[in-house]
Amino acid sequence: MQYAQIVLPLNLKGSFTYKVPEELSSEIQIGMRVLVPFGGKKIYTGIVFELHDNEPIEFVAKEVISILDDKPIVPLEQIKFWNWLADYYLCGLGEIYRFAFPSSLKLESETYLKLKPNVKVEFENLDVNEMYLIQALEVRQLINLTDIEAFIPKKDIIKTINSLIDLQYIEIDEKIAEKYKAKEVAYVKINDEVLQRQNLTEILLSLKRAQKQKDLFLHILEKQTENQDLHIKKSELFEDGYFGSSHFKALADKGLVEEYYMQKDRIESYEGEIEEIEELSEAQKEAKAEIDEAFAEGKNVLLHGVTSSGKTHIYLEKIEECINEGKNVLFLLPEISLTKQITQRLEKKYGRQLGFYHQKLTDFERVEVWRRIRQNDIKILIGTRNALFLPFQNLGLVVVDEEHDSAYKPREASPYFNAKDAALVFAHFYGAKVILGSATPSVESYYNARKDKMKYIFLEERFGNVNLPEYELINFKEAQDSKKVSGNFSLHLIDEIKKVLDEKNQAIVLHNRRGYANVVECETCGYVNYCSNCDVVMTYHKAANEMKCHYCGQRASKPKTCPKCYSENLNERGVGVEQIHEEVVKLFPENEVDRMDVDSMRKKFAYEKLYEKIEDRETDIVVGTQMISKGLDFDHIELVAIPKADSMLYVQDFRAEERAYQLITQVSGRAGRVSGKGKILIQTFNPDHSVFQLIKMNNPAKVYKYILTERQKFHYPPFTKLIMIELKHRREDKVNRASQFLGSILRKYLPEDCVLGPEKAQIARLNNLYQFQIMLKLPRGKKYEEYKKLILISLKEFDEITAYQSIKKDIFVDF
Repeated sequence: MQYAQIVLPLNLKGSFTYKVPEELSSEIQIGMRVLVPFGGKKIYTGIVFELHDNEPIEFVAKEVISILDDKPIVPLEQIKFWNWLADYYLCGLGEIYRFAFPSSLKLESETYLKLKPNVKVEFENLDVNEMYLIQALEVRQLINLTDIEAFIPKKDIIKTINSLIDLQYIEIDEKIAEKYKAKEVAYVKINDEVLQRQNLTEILLSLKRAQKQKDLFLHILEKQTENQDLHIKKSELFEDGYFGSSHFKALADKGLVEEYYMQKDRIESYEGEIEEIEELSEAQKEAKAEIDEAFAEGKNVLLHGVTSSGKTHIYLEKIEECINEGKNVLFLLPEISLTKQITQRLEKKYGRQLGFYHQKLTDFERVEVWRRIRQNDIKILIGTRNALFLPFQNLGLVVVDEEHDSAYKPREASPYFNAKDAALVFAHFYGAKVILGSATPSVESYYNARKDKMKYIFLEERFGNVNLPEYELINFKEAQDSKKVSGNFSLHLIDEIKKVLDEKNQAIVLHNRRGYANVVECETCGYVNYCSNCDVVMTYHKAANEMKCHYCGQRASKPKTCPKCYSENLNERGVGVEQIHEEVVKLFPENEVDRMDVDSMRKKFAYEKLYEKIEDRETDIVVGTQMISKGLDFDHIELVAIPKADSMLYVQDFRAEERAYQLITQVSGRAGRVSGKGKILIQTFNPDHSVFQLIKMNNPAKVYKYILTERQKFHYPPFTKLIMIELKHRREDKVNRASQFLGSILRKYLPEDCVLGPEKAQIARLNNLYQFQIMLKLPRGKKYEEYKKLILISLKEFDEITAYQSIKKDIFVDF
């Protein structure tokens, strides 16, 4: 008898054993989707991860119901990748499956109701809702819960169903429905049979009294005559408003025209002209030659190129070579919406061979990309981190652009993995090569490259030998003491911006804090407005005139008086990007000033519109958060001003200095990309800080040496491995006891100095869940693998305690 290990889209560890019926044993393969029962009457779509003949001893295995695919939908390379991901990041295969697959490919059971066979209903004993439901079932035989809402109030549905089940009138049935539906587009054509029976003159005479019908008939005939292969979209007939659907219906009723449908991809392919890429410079050619040499030696590459050095040109050359060899390419980006110029360039180069995959696509669009990848229709796929789970065929190259970006390892949803690190393992399973690219590589990637775990290639000059921007540190304390300030800006910084604007160039002002003010405080009693769901002070947003929590999204009106002492003496503390934008508008009233942050870019195409304004030089100054450091490549941005640079450094995070360096360097790269006269003004109370001094020197090697020395001194990555275990619950006392208990178990198996905590999280309560954290600081190498096994034993021991099963537990590896 054959058995299968099935992974289900549930937050459960490991896989589940099912018996394979004899009639399916010759068809079933690893990587196929199958329908299996789970629990009571639930049915799920599972993925076959293993086939074997080991009969389970402790339980009787349920049978696989059916196979959903003709051939495996998950390649063996992906099976290996999922297993590695679950093992390395201590997460469940079910979590990965749930994240990896578009929901429309995961069939689920829907609860249907039906009348019991041969039942005799006594209507006089039923209430109105019960009678409605019975009558509906007599007509339709099967009804799901969603349909019932049409004739029974939501609050009464469960009560009505339970009552009829108790009376033995109805029962629950489970039906499976494929969620994905192909998009169908309506097209029109002249009815050929009519033209054969009647000549054109007769038809036009019959339409003599219906001028618009006649015009519409001639319009369709003309288009069809011009191009026999042209499919005429029905919707295009009504675009200018001259024809209406009633005119078409009248022609169809007379049998003169007909409507037909064709399946169409939801994502439109590029139809424009294909452009050739520019020839590489000598420096780029040397870098490419080094990449070729590294690939020949079986090594991956870290391409460290200063901003505007032309890393994308090198990517394009390597992509072209890969395509010419008949292999496919995955191009990973941290955020699709902020990389318009890169995607446009690739689109113009590769046209219909290019595909996109990211979270902003609808579920049906993701299914279509999935299927095109599986059929090998897409040669180059541009995507975010979830693109790693597509069923690639013959993959030859993976490019991870902006590999340092924190968007590759978000903490908002499980599974928690770093896409940059995962891409290296993913490519290994496919036998593909990897290029990690960045102007500011992560410290870990830089360290690994310098340790010869991958080839390190440094592009130290901008494309076209354009000069790197010049840095200047402004001592804001001295400016304040000499009263040479206006609000948050020194007079010197204001003068420098004026110079740039007078020369008809553009400037960027960076302040990486959302909102207008960090807090609204009562001057009389000190009251501040905390979020009711989280232990954080709500941020004041002046544009919306409301207080917002940036963690749970709660909103509240700005108080006019103090809720505690009723004083009207309320002051705004702290500076957000809205306040900086307001100041810039006042300082430069004759210039166009725009804002770019999450709040101002919420509207559809807001980013694209602002992008075009900058490109067309319709805006002079852009004030924004870190969003402005990504994807902007314009000819006339000559200055970047950072009025409150200190706010980047004073954060409770051992990566604060690294991130400050990356953000300042990335935004600096927007300036002087053509002229070579870019200038960066860093305004700070502490100009002697090591990070600012090192940035000013424009010497990346010294920056990384400094950060690595600090990390080694305090035993932080890349010299150790960090794992954070976060426990959450609505009751603080319960999660506190649970974290203390887990900490004691971990100390039983691990050395005392490896276990730090438990401690309250930096934000003790988030979304009404209290949070406690245990940090594990572990050695690298073989010892780490041994300790990891002991961690799993500890977690299993903790999970066996019934009292703590309601505790939510998140594990962040390499956080």
